[in-house]
Amino acid sequence: MVLVEELYKNVAVPKLKETFGYKNPHQIPKLTKVSLNMGLGEAIQNAKVLDHAQKEMALIAGQKPVITRAKRSIAAFKLREGMPIGCMVTLRKKKMYDFLTKLIHIAIPRIRDFRGISPKAFDGRGNYTLGIKEHLIFPEIDYDKIDKVKGMNITIVTTAPTDEEARVLLDAIGMPFRK
Repeated sequence: MVLVEELYKNVAVPKLKETFGYKNPHQIPKLTKVSLNMGLGEAIQNAKVLDHAQKEMALIAGQKPVITRAKRSIAAFKLREGMPIGCMVTLRKKKMYDFLTKLIHIAIPRIRDFRGISPKAFDGRGNYTLGIKEHLIFPEIDYDKIDKVKGMNITIVTTAPTDEEARVLLDAIGMPFRK
């Protein structure tokens, strides 16, 4: 298993220089951060769901997540402003590279009926968001100890100004895009 950090230095940087003709090394796009977000609508009725999600996300990320709260009240969902409705964690530097290595080489291949991730999930500014339906794909989660299968969003933030540059960067570090 090759580490993402080494792939970035040895494969992605030369490929980006060759493809886009960067003269200055500071022009080369870098990975800035990875943000994990787990929204839990059922936390309104059952507060224990949020505690379990927080523990599971801490296992996955290797860092304690923060509780996200509702920004406004929505009567139809019985939601009041300030109620806890999810958790999130932002990974940078070493933890970010470790997480991406685990995601690309261990977790993504464990997805059922996997044919590659969508190349269309870029936001127009060089950032990529990946939605996962089951957090069970991560090896830290013990199948017997979970109460409910939860999904999560993983956002990979880069310094790339365009989606094309970010796609080449992520492709070079081993993201399995659908062909």
